[in-house]
Amino acid sequence: MNNLTEETLIKAEIINIYWERINLFIDVQINPIKNFDTNVPLDFYALNGKRAAKAKFQAEKISDNIYRLCLNVTNPGYNRCFPAGTYTIAVCQGENELAHCMASHSIVHKMSDYSRAFPFSGRAKVYNVIFYVGEADDYSLPFYIFVMEAASYANNTGSSRCLLGKISSKAKKYLKKNMKKLILKKIYSILLLVHTGKKDVMLIMSEQNKKISSNQNGVYKRLTERGLDKKYKIIFSFRSAVAEKQGKISWLKFINKLAQSTVIILDDHVPAFDWLVLSKKTKVIQLWHAGAGFKSSGYSRWGNIGCPAPYSCHRQYDYGIAGSEKIAHFFSEVWGINKEQVLPTGMPRIDEYLDQNYRKKTSAALYKKFPVCKNKKVILFAPTYRGKNKKNAYYPYNIIDFDKLYNICGDEYVVLFKMHPWISDSVPIKPEYADTFIDAGKYPNINDLFYITDLLVTDYSSSIFEFSLMNKPMLFFAYDEIPYSFSRGFHRNYDQSAPGKIVHTFDELLKAIEQKDFEFEKVKQYVDFHFDYIDSNASDRVIDWLILGNIPQDMKNKIDKKNEDVLNTANLHFSEIQ
Repeated sequence: MNNLTEETLIKAEIINIYWERINLFIDVQINPIKNFDTNVPLDFYALNGKRAAKAKFQAEKISDNIYRLCLNVTNPGYNRCFPAGTYTIAVCQGENELAHCMASHSIVHKMSDYSRAFPFSGRAKVYNVIFYVGEADDYSLPFYIFVMEAASYANNTGSSRCLLGKISSKAKKYLKKNMKKLILKKIYSILLLVHTGKKDVMLIMSEQNKKISSNQNGVYKRLTERGLDKKYKIIFSFRSAVAEKQGKISWLKFINKLAQSTVIILDDHVPAFDWLVLSKKTKVIQLWHAGAGFKSSGYSRWGNIGCPAPYSCHRQYDYGIAGSEKIAHFFSEVWGINKEQVLPTGMPRIDEYLDQNYRKKTSAALYKKFPVCKNKKVILFAPTYRGKNKKNAYYPYNIIDFDKLYNICGDEYVVLFKMHPWISDSVPIKPEYADTFIDAGKYPNINDLFYITDLLVTDYSSSIFEFSLMNKPMLFFAYDEIPYSFSRGFHRNYDQSAPGKIVHTFDELLKAIEQKDFEFEKVKQYVDFHFDYIDSNASDRVIDWLILGNIPQDMKNKIDKKNEDVLNTANLHFSEIQ
């Protein structure tokens, strides 16, 4: 890179900074000083103290002389966090380095407001992004970004003996926990050698549930139907390791299966992969069940309770799936990987869901199981859970006025309550309301219930993804939208994205039902945005594109281009300033 900064061809001044979750936005005003072609696009790089480029900003020209820069601090392009260090922003055009960004006088007093701290690891550690200005001989304000990871320490009081005792106890617990991980890592590395050269093995697994998920099952069924179980030895591992302690034998069997596997099919987060780095020869494919809800997960809620650490399981995914290319960035943000790695195969569970024979057979079985639904309109009440995780998940039934709901149902409606699988408490239905209210919580597949549902009442659940294909109305009972948005966070605007009317009180919900005020027109908009394919071939696309590696050329070109851009940035040479 040719250093032309002393020629002062342009000046670059930062006039605004703001955040959207983990995405940092910086507005830069470009002021040409000498003859300078403003039509040739500019590039912006984050340079560390050694003048090495550690990230290239996404840059959008939003007016004649203003660029909007964007940087995802959890993934600047190489599926890792933006590293610790002190950075300037270099403005380049082609092979020429023209200037470094200065801070506008109008934003200097806001620097501390722009800075962010992202706690993680149970708030024991924090990732800080701090902005400040330096000094210069010409009274300008050089702009710096300082990134630092820090850990907290216990502020213990009492005698030194007591303090040492506490430290010793914690140290022993830490060593015991990490010694187990070290031993398992060593066993894994040995077993990798043992299984070298054996037949290709595909592991379908979950550490969240003891049974195969609908997406995994869709792919597995098509693999066997196509005879690919002869190409791959298919093995399984299903444990509830997140909620239940696993013994030594369970861990040894698990590690042995991992060491055999050349392909791993996941359906959710695997805590063991937060610390066990898999072989580079193992392809990891994430078939996450969430079609496209609103609530933030993974890195999109970084800094909130329960968020991942800078390195986690998600970083090991080779590919993930989405319903459309337009929503791929939602998933890539969650996993901290590049959006080019998220391919719009569609959800494999949709294959069976859209099968008309399956729908006819299932609908008949549902009316037999729930005869009260015959000749009535069915309201499906299916919100997501509240609470931090599976152990303490709940729903506040006290906010439901069962008496009023029963009265407005009359002879027109029945209500199926399908609470989130993590909620163990049954719906408190009075015996006298059993002719209208049904607790369907134990019914295994919520998608089946959509066939006989006329109106879905939910909140932030991803169940809207499949239900939208039924072309039926939805209501969103978001009584806690504001606190939920702060505690869990949304990865997109809830008010603009919900495919139906949003209500915030139970009386508003009842009124919308009575008046049939559903804002139904939003459903088609949602479907058009979220589905590239509406067919029964998603499982085949997962197999052909991700497992067998026959990715469509246009998508492969995007993946290759992204990898090339990241490599080029890493190899850029910015000469030392004399």
